[in-house]
Amino acid sequence: MKKFITVENLTVVGIVLGVLAGLYLPELMLNLKFIGDVFLNLLKMIVIPLIFVSIFMSIASLASLDDLKNMGIKAIIYYFSTTALAVLTGVIITNIVKFDTSDIPKGEKPPEVGEFTLETFLDNLIPSNIFESFAEGKAIHVILFSILFAIAVVGLANAKKDRVVGFFDGTNDALMKIAKWIIALSPVGVFSLIGYVVADKGIGVIISLWQYVAVVIGGILIHAVINLGLIAYLVGRFNPFSYFKKVREAILVAFSTCSSSATLPVSLEVATEKAKVDKKVAGFVLPLGATVNMDGTALYEAVAAVFIASVFGIELTLMQQVIIFITATLAAVGAASIPSAGLVTMTLVFSAVGLPLEGIAIIIAVDRFLDMFRTATNVWGDLIGAKIISRLTK
Repeated sequence: MKKFITVENLTVVGIVLGVLAGLYLPELMLNLKFIGDVFLNLLKMIVIPLIFVSIFMSIASLASLDDLKNMGIKAIIYYFSTTALAVLTGVIITNIVKFDTSDIPKGEKPPEVGEFTLETFLDNLIPSNIFESFAEGKAIHVILFSILFAIAVVGLANAKKDRVVGFFDGTNDALMKIAKWIIALSPVGVFSLIGYVVADKGIGVIISLWQYVAVVIGGILIHAVINLGLIAYLVGRFNPFSYFKKVREAILVAFSTCSSSATLPVSLEVATEKAKVDKKVAGFVLPLGATVNMDGTALYEAVAAVFIASVFGIELTLMQQVIIFITATLAAVGAASIPSAGLVTMTLVFSAVGLPLEGIAIIIAVDRFLDMFRTATNVWGDLIGAKIISRLTK
């Protein structure tokens, strides 16, 4: 019996019970939202120090900076390749499926989002005050500073280097212990988060946009199961289904929290402890992936663009679809450090091909529901990347 009563299995039960409770006991689940908020806050509490220490340890313990360059180049190639493949999948599916949008209202006012420019991107990339960045949870700032700090420590004399590395090694172990305590609360936290979403949004809005929802979820499943599965099998030389069983807890937490960063403590724990991914690789690749790897989001943006074009009766040319492919791929990686990144990337893709931004108001109602699926795919892509890069760097 103990074999089946695990945190992973209880988390699955939590998701199922959360959906049922949201449907049949909506008032109760709206009142229990605070439980999910506490769980989410616990994850967020530890994620920034964990990102800093994990990346620092993965670099500072390398034999040479050439190893970092080797690992970093492989990670970047993997992230860009899988994101581009996700967008291509979304574009192909939307060309096969013909949307019926005759009964869909044109929406009201689009949500307000800040303008994205190269200047604002670089501003958001380079921290002016790293302590402020830590306090505000700006992951990309923490990653950049951690890399620079680790490289500086590698260049110190051995005695000084050993003292610094020894301190952060112990800190890393302590943070992982706290992460395990928080992970044990996953079933209850997931139950509350899922139950609240179902109670708050209901299923009526999903039914009205069922075709759009079905295409997004279908595309995400194709990318997660077939695309990433084949990459795992052909490049990583491991069975993706067996690997999924080992890391599924992280996927489930990502599904319920809709946050790759908040899921990071769970991802690191299952990758290193259960899937036996090299700690140095996991400590570098997973925090980086949680910030820049957005396969599910990129696919979602591509499908949304074609769907909204259909709603407004706009026939997209082949060149416009190529622009969607390029914009969604680059935006999904590049806009990760921008507040409201999902909406920013959406406006970027829409603007690139001249689609009305009012279209965002049409699909925003199901955004939270679809966010669960695309975040789970983002984290699954990170975990596969960690396993592949772990194999390739040995």
